[in-house]
Formats: sequence, C-alpha cells, structure tokens
Amino acid sequence: MPTYHEILTTELSTLTTAAARWDGMAKELDKQETAYRRDVHGITLRPTWAGESQQAANARFGIRLTEFQSAQTEAKAIASLLRDAHTQFADLRKKLESARDDAIAAGMKVSDQGVVSYDTGKLTQGERQELAHDPDSQESVRKSVASWQARLDQCVKDVEDADKGVEVALTAVVKGPGTVGGTAPGFNGRAQGDIEKYEADEARDIARRVNAGKASAGDYKELQRLFHDNSGDRAFSQTLLDELGAKGTLQLSNSLDGLAHHGDAQHGGQYLDTQKGLATTLATATQDPHSDFYRQFRSDMRRAGTEQFEIDGLSPIPGEKVRGYQSLITLMQQGHGYDGQFLQDTADDIRHAEESYIPKGDNAGESLWALRDRFSGRDRGWFANDPLDGVLGIMSHDPKTSTAYLDPAHNDNLQYLLHDRDWATVIDHYATPPGGTTTGIPVMAEDGDDRKGFGNALAAAATGVDPGGPRPMSPTSHTDANNRVFLHSLDVLSQQGDDMPVSLRDDMAKIMVNHGHETYTAMSDPSGSRHSADGPNLKRAEVLEMTKQISRSRDSYNLLHEGMNYAIMDDIHDPSRHPEDTLHAAGTAIGFMEEGRYQALKADQHDYTWDKAWSYHTSGALLNFIPVYGDLAQRGADVVTSAWIMDEQQDQSAELTSDSQATYHLRQNQLNAIAREWYAANGHWADSHTGYSHDQGMYDQINGAANDGNAYTRGMAGAQ
Repeated sequence: MPTYHEILTTELSTLTTAAARWDGMAKELDKQETAYRRDVHGITLRPTWAGESQQAANARFGIRLTEFQSAQTEAKAIASLLRDAHTQFADLRKKLESARDDAIAAGMKVSDQGVVSYDTGKLTQGERQELAHDPDSQESVRKSVASWQARLDQCVKDVEDADKGVEVALTAVVKGPGTVGGTAPGFNGRAQGDIEKYEADEARDIARRVNAGKASAGDYKELQRLFHDNSGDRAFSQTLLDELGAKGTLQLSNSLDGLAHHGDAQHGGQYLDTQKGLATTLATATQDPHSDFYRQFRSDMRRAGTEQFEIDGLSPIPGEKVRGYQSLITLMQQGHGYDGQFLQDTADDIRHAEESYIPKGDNAGESLWALRDRFSGRDRGWFANDPLDGVLGIMSHDPKTSTAYLDPAHNDNLQYLLHDRDWATVIDHYATPPGGTTTGIPVMAEDGDDRKGFGNALAAAATGVDPGGPRPMSPTSHTDANNRVFLHSLDVLSQQGDDMPVSLRDDMAKIMVNHGHETYTAMSDPSGSRHSADGPNLKRAEVLEMTKQISRSRDSYNLLHEGMNYAIMDDIHDPSRHPEDTLHAAGTAIGFMEEGRYQALKADQHDYTWDKAWSYHTSGALLNFIPVYGDLAQRGADVVTSAWIMDEQQDQSAELTSDSQATYHLRQNQLNAIAREWYAANGHWADSHTGYSHDQGMYDQINGAANDGNAYTRGMAGAQ
C-alpha cells in the first residue's frame, strides 16, 4: 500500500524506462521470429522434404513460431500497461500535490507523512490567544483540519486503488488463452495493453461468483475497489457489461440489493456503494447511442427487461418475482449522469413492454409490473416497482431530456402518462367468488408513491428546472416546448376535474408558480384583455379548475399561494404598469385563489382550514420553481407571506363560510400587507390621486378588488 510520502517521492520515470525496454524486447523477438521462420520453420516448406517427418516437424516448428509471435504481443502489452500506469500515477500525484497546496493556502500545515494540522505560526500572538480561549473557533479549526485530512486521505486511497489495478493487469497479462495451460512457459498471444480491460475481466469473475452465492468478503471489497478505480472509464464499463450481458448485470444488482436490505444489512453501506459503482458503470458505458455496444446492450436488455428474477428478502410472499426492468431502474436510481438518449430509449422500451403485455388467464387487468403489497415508504420504497415512473424520476434531473420526451408536438408520451396509462401496478388483494374462498383475479391498485417520478419529470419539462437541483440564480426562461408541456397538462388535468390524480397537485402548483406571470395574469384579469408578455395566454377556467384541485391539499395550496405572492410583488414593481392596475390586480388574484379554495373544500365538505393544527414553513422544493425576481419583489413577497400565514393561524376556528364572509375578512392581514408594499412603491402617485390614500383609500381599493375577484370567480364556477 503506497504511503503519502512514497507517492510524492517515487521516481515514476522508471515505469517509462521499463516500458521502453519491453518494447525493445518485442523488437528483438521480431528479429528472432524472422530468423526462425527463415532458417528453421522454412526448411519444412521446401519441396525436398516430404512425408510424415516433414509434417511432424512443420507442426512442432509452427508452435515455436507462434510462441515468438505471442511473446512479442505479450511484451508490447506489458510496455503499454507500464505506460498506462505511469500516466495514471502521474495524474493522481498531481491531484495529491494540488490538494496539499490548497490545504496550505487555507492555513494548514502538511507533514512529510501527509498529516494535516492547523498552522498557528501564521497567526499573530493575539490571534493565538483568542483561539486558545474560544471553543467555537477551536471547533471550527478542528472541522477544517478533518476536512483537509479527508481530502488528502482520499487522494492517497485513489493511488492505492490504481496501484492495485496495475497489479491485477500485470498478473493477468502473462496468463490467458494464448499460454500453455494458462501458465508459463507459454506466452499470452491475446495480451492487451489496457489496465482497465483486465480489471473488467476480474470484475466479471467476481460478479459471477456473487450471482452464484460463492463470493468471499474479499471479493466484495475488491469489486467495490474496481468500480471506484474505474469510475468513468468507458473501456472498463463496456467490457464488463458486454461480458456480463444484460441479464448478468441485473442479477448482480439484485444480489447486491438482497444483501444490502436483507441478507447482510449490517454491511449494507458497502453493498449499496458497490451498486452505485455498477450504476456509474452503466451510465459510462451507454454514453454513445450510436456505438455497437449500445445497440447490442439495448437489444439484450429488451429481452432481459421482461424476464423474472428473485431478490432475497424483497417480499414476505414466497416465490414473488420481479421483472428485469424493475431491477434495472432500481439500479439506475443509484447513479447519475446518464445520457439523455439512453433515458428516452429506456423509457420507450419500458412503455412498449407494458403495452405489449398480455396477462395470462382471466387476469385481463393485471399489470406487467404487478407485485403484491406496497412498494412505497421507508421499507421498500427503494425498489422501482413501477419502472416507467422510476426512469422518469431519473430523467427529471435532466430538464432538456424531460422536455424532449414529454413534448406533445413530437410524441404522445405526455398524453399517455396523463390520460391513457393505467397506473395500478400493485396487487391490493384477490377477488373471491360470492360465497366461496377460492382465490380469484387480482385486484390492482395504485402504489403509495404513484406518479412521483412522472410528477418530477413533468415539472422539469414544463419549467426547465431540475426539481432536485439548486435554485436557478437567474430568471427562468421558458422554451416553446416548455410552454407546450404546461398548456397540454393544464388542459388535460383541468378536464379531469375531481378525478385529477392527488399525486400531481404539488407538481402542478410548482409549475404554475414557475409560470408566475402567465398564471397571475389569468387570476387577476377578469376581462381577459391583458396578455402576458412572458409566455402563453392561459384559459381562466382551466386556471380556476387547477387552483381548485391544488387547493384540495393543504400543502399544495400553500405552495401555490406563496408562489403567487412573488408574482404579485413583481407586478407591483413593474414600471410599465399603471399603479392603480397593479393594486386592483393583486386584490382580484387573492379573491380568485380564495374562491378556488372555497370551491374545492366545499365539494369535499371539509373545514376550509383542512385541519386544526395548521402550520407552514417555506418549502425547499418550491424555492427551485419561484422565478428569480428583483430584490424589492423578493422582500415584499416575504412580508406578504408572513401576513398570509398570520391570517391562516388566526382563522383556525373559522368554518367554511365563504358564501357569506367577505374575502377581506379572511385575508385582512395579507391584503393590508400588499397595500402597504404597493404604497411603498407608488406613494407619490397615490398621494396625488383620490381614493388611494395611505390611511384608508388603498385598503378600500384592494379589499373591493378582492371581493370583486371572489364574486366573479364564483360566477365562473357556477356557484352564485
């Protein structure tokens, strides 16, 4: 195991020197081959020698001639391996040196043995005394030292992994199908000069032992190292997957899952880390959709994807088997960085498989993915029992790919997922004949986390934002394709009314917030004369129905309402808008949303506050989708949101009385806060116009607009 000191002081040029000598040996062997072919093997080809003795000599001399050729191949391969090793070690040493230099620049000291400590010698006497008496500073220093030490230790570990890989390759290169009995004195005529390919061969052998249940603890540790050392290497990845095949790859993933979650849970972290390595291998191998490997592996996976496999401990039901695509997506969820075309192709193949599936017997409604019991929550939510939903969840981290896959202008995928697909993928129970106990056909149900992946992909496709990524630092711009996904989703889901899936409420709230200008325009302009300059014009009836459906879930309503506070403030600070119009629009939008909520909860015959323990905290999931507005709009939205929360908390005992109770009573704090923010932006205008005074006029204006918006919206809903 190389140490920090050895890595920095070893003379790596000896590797290239040795490589040159092996190349020289290959040249000498080539000369010897030429001489042997001419002076020894050649005499068996002369017409003066014939008969059995000639044939025997020719065969024996031919073997020796092949030995010369194989020896050259082996010598060249060793030279190539040594150069490969030099390149790897030199690159890794530079990374270690860079980490050391960064640590020193950050105020650390690094010893010759790689031990990191805080360099107090750079501090003044006063700073040293302050550090000695300040526990918080000491803790901060301790954490910083530990962080730098971990970085250097990882660099050393990377060299150790590479060193082991070189050992594997140099051991294997002198063996193989070209040797006599697999060992010396023969030479390897199929020797290769790529370290990663020898490591892939070793990984293949270990994987086969894992699948056969014959792997040792050392095997699992070595497999983990192999994946780590070759992360991102295409030669290793494609060689390994090609040798395992799609079925062998799925079996390996299933074996690791069974051990991590059931068979050896105390070492589950090691198995899951190894599985992440396998997922990275898959992502690396499939980066080029035009390669021969890609086409062959995809074809192989289409067959394995519908085959059935067992995973130890996954289900308490004996004999329960899963489909290959379910295992594939479970594996893929452990990785990242997949090529967009690979994700789309995988989704297409899964859809084709489920649409082509013909259940056996009388179970006409059974899904290809049907499994008994639930696969959501902590215990089994990790398993991708709905592989199409699962791959869409992975796809959501790539908004461009999500948009391309769901764009209704180019395919029917969005329509299939919103309307046509049967999402019942788990067997809830079995029907029994009246008066009998014989098990009948399976009764299918939707899983507890249905449409989770699709919802994320839908949000990504309609907004261009990764639901799981960092918040965009600049205003969100929407492409025509983003807008098409939004409009089609709004159209289809609003037509579904109360049958709209509950699981898509949050996602549609995020989408409407991200399309804040368009949504706010529809909510705040009863005349329909105002058009959004930032996106498509929305149908007010569809926006109302969607607001109603979103409002049937408290958390979804919270997402929408907070998000629209930002749009309100942005409109108020828009210099192109007339001040009085922005105040009226804000009130109208509040009335619109309040009536949408009332209509939703009235239909549900539920108290409008949803429950008696209302609380709200800004959702991190929402922040990604709130467009980046100016600082004034941001601060104003924070103030208005705080007032809205106060309204909610004060109305805990209120009943559902929207028909008789004015909106300004339910939203008094919020409306007042909006009015004050409006005045702060338009005070000079307000003071010079009648009816907009700071003391009373602006409050009357926004309250009246809120109630007008409420009444108009009630009329749209047919609730007058």
